[in-house]
Amino acid sequence: MEALGLNLGYVLVQIFNFAILFVVLRVWVYKPILGLLERRREAIAKGLEDARIAAEARENAEKEAEKLLNEARSKAAAETREVTQRAEQQAKEIRAAAEATASKAREAALAEVETERARILSDLRGQVAALAVAAAQKLIGEALDAKKQKALIDEFFSGVKAGKVTVLEGTEVSGAAAVVTSALPLNKEEQDAVQKQVLQSLGGKGEVTFRVDPNILGGLVVRVGDKVLDGSVSGQLGALRQSMR
Repeated sequence: MEALGLNLGYVLVQIFNFAILFVVLRVWVYKPILGLLERRREAIAKGLEDARIAAEARENAEKEAEKLLNEARSKAAAETREVTQRAEQQAKEIRAAAEATASKAREAALAEVETERARILSDLRGQVAALAVAAAQKLIGEALDAKKQKALIDEFFSGVKAGKVTVLEGTEVSGAAAVVTSALPLNKEEQDAVQKQVLQSLGGKGEVTFRVDPNILGGLVVRVGDKVLDGSVSGQLGALRQSMR
């Protein structure tokens, strides 16, 4: 050792000092640093784990929020459709009720007008009858008794002679319904007589409807299906005009 220029005692002291320094460093520096690094690593790992958990929680929360939002949108859309459908249904019901009310009011008004028209025409029938009788008396130069006057007037307006509907005599008709048109409203007896004979022509079954059209002047027009039996005064005048051409 001395040949190498080394002092054994000095070397031993240095080794001892280094050992002490190593122990001191290991106990007081290295281990605390290692512990600090380990705790730091664990803290970082825990932070990363917490961050991952937080990210997953946020992602789950976003998915849940999106799901809830979609459900809310779907529910709102369904409620909107339901409300719209209810509103449309209510609107339809209101329109239907209004139309029904208007239709009833219109039908009532038409019925009232028709009743008033029938009343006026019935009153007119008497006036026309009086004028017709006066004209007939002047033409034939003699007075007609009341019974004969009534028979002539009734025959003119009702188209019924001796209890028979003249326009139906010698004809055959078939159908389920008939429409009888007169120039002026027929009284109850006249309607019964006309209805009885029309039903006999229809085979005893059917429906008879009465209408009033002053344009036919007198007599009756009976329509059964597509067949029209015209015994009106206007029809007879038209036929006369055709024959005179």
